[in-house]
Order: sequence, then C-alpha cells, then structure tokens
Amino acid sequence: MAEPTALTRLTVAGKRRLTPDIWEFTLEPADRAALQPFEPGAHIGIETPSGAMRQYSLVNDGRAPERYVIALKREPDSRGGSRSMVEDAAVGGTLRADAPANSFALAEAPGYLLIAGGIGIAPILAMANRLDAERRPFRLIYCTRSAGESAYLDEMQDRFGSRLIVHHDGGEPDAFYDFWDAFAEPADIRVYCCGPKALMEEVRAVSGHWPEGRVQFEDFKPVEAVRPDDRPFEVVLRRSGRTVAVPADLPILEALRGAGIRVPSSCESGVCGTCKTRLLAGEADHRDKVLMPEERADFIMLCVSRAQGGVLTLDL
Repeated sequence: MAEPTALTRLTVAGKRRLTPDIWEFTLEPADRAALQPFEPGAHIGIETPSGAMRQYSLVNDGRAPERYVIALKREPDSRGGSRSMVEDAAVGGTLRADAPANSFALAEAPGYLLIAGGIGIAPILAMANRLDAERRPFRLIYCTRSAGESAYLDEMQDRFGSRLIVHHDGGEPDAFYDFWDAFAEPADIRVYCCGPKALMEEVRAVSGHWPEGRVQFEDFKPVEAVRPDDRPFEVVLRRSGRTVAVPADLPILEALRGAGIRVPSSCESGVCGTCKTRLLAGEADHRDKVLMPEERADFIMLCVSRAQGGVLTLDL
C-alpha cells in the first residue's frame, strides 16, 4: 500500500492582511531545503494550528520557489481552519504542509479568460502572473463587493492595465457582472474560473454551449461525503486481495483506515485530488470536484465518492 506523503516543516516568514477577511501567509522551509516546484493553479495542504488539514491556493511563481505564498479567507463559521490560521499562526512559528498538487492547471491555448471572485483570486492571480511573464494573451475579470474587499487590486491594476476588468456589485444580486458578452460565441481560448458559488453557477449557465472541457472551475467548498440516503457497500482491493465493508455513514477512505489500510490523502473533502485511486470495476457515485468527465470511468476519489451498486474493485 502507498504511504501518506510526508509533511514538510515551514516557517511563517510573513503574514499580512489584504482585506478585512483575506490574509496572505509567506511560508519558508524550516530546514532551508529546496521546495518542490509547482504550476499556477496549484494548492498545498496545511496542517493548521488547530490540527485541521486545509487546502490553500499558492499565489507566487512556482518555477523555482524559495517560499510558498498562500492567501486565505477567514470564514465566519470556520471550524478551525482559516480561523486557526488567522488567530494562531504567528510570524516565526512553524506549520507542516504537504507537497503542491494541481487539479486546476493551465492548458495550452491561443488565449485565456480568467474569472475570479473574492478569495478565488488566489489561483487566478498565479495564472495571470505566469501568462504575463510569458507574454501570452489573457483577460482577467475580477468580481468583488467593493474595492476594499478586493485582494491584490492595486498590484493587478499596475501590472495588467487594460487586461484587467474589475466589477464591484456591492453585494446586490441585480448588480451582478454580465458575462454574456464574453461567452456569446465559443472562442478558441481556455477559461478558468474560481470564486463563490453564485459566480461559478452564472459562468456555467452562460458557457453551457461551449465545447466540453474548455471552461474549467476551481471550487473551494467541501463536498458532502455522507448523505442520509447512503447505503453500505464493499470495496475489493485487487492487489492485496482484501475486501473491506464500507458502512452507510463512513467514506471509503475512513473505512480503509479502520481496516489498517493507509492511502495518501489531504483535504478529505473532494477538492484536492490526493486520494485519487484507479477504479477497476463497479459503478461509482462520483461526488468530488476534481475528476474530469473522461476520468470518471477509471478513477475515484476515496474521500467522498461511493458505489452506486454493492461493490467497487480498486487498484489497491
């Protein structure tokens, strides 16, 4: 069985408040070791001071990083993730993190449209900075309530100029940005969107006639792994020859742990891709936000997805 990825010790080298709710953390290796490179759109799992593991998007250039820079929003109903980072992660302290992972990577295209709302600017800014550095064409639409709630706004206006469109709606649904002009006719570009649910639902609605896979989304909200109508099932582990029962009230990942089987994991909420496992037989009830449609016949995310029938066979 694969072992969980070792966590890297990082020192909090910087911490600054970007907006009333958004904070930036600069993290450097505690032992001066080289950090793993990453591409725009990547995230890392941070073991927060509360002990909760949370995923945060990387904002900085990842080609030869000397540090990881993350941005996060302190959620008012935080159960220990963002609240713990803001209240308890102090400059000079240490945190542990896993290696960068990326399920929101830039694909090759003649041009790009980047769309961000709120804290969704974190992975989008990394993309825009890379495209700008490589002189590749792009536009960025940034939607927020107000200028005061717009992270990195001055920096982006100075660097991107007319390529940046900023829209403030004051929290009024009637003042929502009109995306129709950007999506009326499918174009030979790639679109990347990250932000609140309402923003992404609007972009999905206006881009439904575009070719599949041309518009990609990054969703920070965790998936509901267990539902009231879930049923028990079994997973057959082909390589080990074992069969593990999965109760109605547990995800596959937790059932495997209970049987002494360790599988790499990080977010455990269907958004990072760490527990991606090859599916050899059976029909899965996919609940993650990572797998592309063409991957769903062959892979499953063990932290949130389940079986539609009675048995799944996994390459474990």
